[in-house]
Amino acid sequence: MRVGVHINRFNHSGGPTAVGPELAAVGAAAEAAGVSWLSVMDHYFQMEFNGGAEDAMLEAYTTLGYLAGRTSTVQLGALVTGVTYRQPGLLAKIATTLDVLSGGRATLGIGAAWYDREHHGLGVPYPPVAERFERLEETLRICLQMWDPETNGPFEGKHYRLAETLCVPAPVSSPHPEIMIGGGGEKKTLRLVAQYADACNLIVATPDELRHKLDVLRGHCDRLERDYDRIRKTIVYGGESVTAGDVDTFLREIAGFTKLGVDTVILGPRTGEPAEWIERFVVPAVPRLAELD
Repeated sequence: MRVGVHINRFNHSGGPTAVGPELAAVGAAAEAAGVSWLSVMDHYFQMEFNGGAEDAMLEAYTTLGYLAGRTSTVQLGALVTGVTYRQPGLLAKIATTLDVLSGGRATLGIGAAWYDREHHGLGVPYPPVAERFERLEETLRICLQMWDPETNGPFEGKHYRLAETLCVPAPVSSPHPEIMIGGGGEKKTLRLVAQYADACNLIVATPDELRHKLDVLRGHCDRLERDYDRIRKTIVYGGESVTAGDVDTFLREIAGFTKLGVDTVILGPRTGEPAEWIERFVVPAVPRLAELD
């Protein structure tokens, strides 16, 4: 099992001027530790359970572009972009730019969006949940069309209409940047994973819950004649042991997940100064996690 790091706080004790240097230090520390994935949230406002809307928050893709220039090996992505935040053609162009400038290290993490306050706060339309899922599927189709050099032309959907789907330069990743769908909804989200995604991201509390979600995903794959094993499985883990830096407890907690085909466990410490946490917790955790059967 590989290790990822998810940066979810930007409230550095040194204030805004310290955030850029901290992110540079995070990139260096993550690569030195053998981390394979580095992500940030895609939100306008900080989440209520993680400090609240008045707390610091950076725009995701600007931050990922900065990290691309400060790293050379880790995969980069948002965990995850709400489909309502950007028009699909623009989102595909942004993800392509990140992929080109990072040398093929971009993942398009995407989901149906859920944080209503940030939408209302900044005047961004927030459709009902059924419409958000319709928009999510159309966005996935648009991105795939834009990333296929043989299919430039119009796109006519229920919610989006594009006269052209040009994307020049093309992505560096082949055949296109990885698509990761976040969420565990069994009827819609996991069906979209089976149909469109290269990777999924699940937030689960127990191995039994993960096993159930993966069984549902396998069922969707069977119905769609998709190879279940071709989908990379990732989970987010942010227990108290992670933030506290207790490696022994973390390894006991995560052991039950290792036999279920999870490729990457993404760790999300709730700290605005994660570089020190990486050196203290991730460095010893990476080799020990790799040894778990």
